[in-house]
Amino acid sequence: MSETGLLPAYLIVGTDGVKRDHAVSRMKARLEKSGMVEFNLDERDMTKDPDIESIIGSLNTFPMGSEFRLVILDGCSKLAKAVSEPLVEYLASPSPTTVCLIIADSLAKNTRLYKAIAKIDKKAVIDCSGTKRWELPRRVQQMATQHGKSISTAAAEELVSRSGENTRMLDNDLAKLAQMVEAPQIELADVERWIVRTAEVQPWDFLNAVSARDMRRSLELFNLLPSKSYVWTYTLLCGRIRELIVAKALDARGQGRELAATLKLQSWQVKNHLTWARRFSMAELVAALEGAVDVELALKGSADSRTALLLWITNILRKS
Repeated sequence: MSETGLLPAYLIVGTDGVKRDHAVSRMKARLEKSGMVEFNLDERDMTKDPDIESIIGSLNTFPMGSEFRLVILDGCSKLAKAVSEPLVEYLASPSPTTVCLIIADSLAKNTRLYKAIAKIDKKAVIDCSGTKRWELPRRVQQMATQHGKSISTAAAEELVSRSGENTRMLDNDLAKLAQMVEAPQIELADVERWIVRTAEVQPWDFLNAVSARDMRRSLELFNLLPSKSYVWTYTLLCGRIRELIVAKALDARGQGRELAATLKLQSWQVKNHLTWARRFSMAELVAALEGAVDVELALKGSADSRTALLLWITNILRKS
C-alpha cells in the first residue's frame, strides 16, 4: 500500500460517532477517487452472525479498476474467538491491495486482535474516544464550523443540555440550527427556539445554574427534574454550597488557586467556582446551608417536600 500511502488495516475505536463517521468518510472518499466503488467496497455488520470465511475471501480479493479495495467491519467490540482468530491470522500477512477497516466501540489493548492491528503501524489505531461531558460545549463549537457557523458558549452549553452527549445527535441539531439561523453565529435564544429537549436534565446542569445565580434557568431545570431525584438533588446542592463557601474563603485570602487541592477535586471540576462564589456574600452562602436543615426534614416524608425544596432554592437565588 506504499503507493497509496494507506496501511493494510486500521482500527477505529471509540464511542464518538462523529469522529468515527469522519474517519470512515475520509477512507471512502479515497476509494471514490480511485473509481469503481461498487466493485471495491464491502461493508459488514459483525454483530449479525458474520460469515468469517466470506470475509477473509473478500479481504483477499484483488481490486477491480482501483488502486485498493476497502473492507469495513463494523461492530467488532465483542467478536467470538472463531471470528477474531482468523482475522488475527489474516493481519499477520494482510493483502497489499486491501484496506481492512475494523470498527469497535471498545477493544482492550491486550486482545490479540488489537495487538495484531497495532503491530502493523502506530498510525493503524484511530482513537475516537467519547468526549467528556464538561468538554462537550467546546467540541460543539468546533463542530459548528463544519456547518459554516459559530456558536456562543452559552448556546453550546444549552445544546448539550437539551440534546445530550451523543455527538451524532449534537451534529444533527447543529445542522438544523445552521439552516434555521441566518446570522453567522448561533446564540442561546436560537437553541431555545429551535431545539426541543430530548435529553433528561442532568443534576449538574441544575447545580451550575444555581451556582451562577441564574433564577430563570434554575427554575426551568428544576421543573424538569424527576421527583424521585429530589433527595439526590438536595444532597448535591448542599455539597455545592459547601464548595462555594470554601471558594469564597480562599478567595478572600488570595488563595483561590488552592481550591482544587483543598477540595481534593480536579481543576476542571472547580474552574467556575471562584466566579460563582463572588456572586454571593459569605452570609448568603452560610444562610443557604442553614436553611437546608428544614428542607431535609421536609424531604423525609412530608407531602410538601417539593414546595420546601423549591422555596429553599428560590431563597438561595434571590438577591438580598
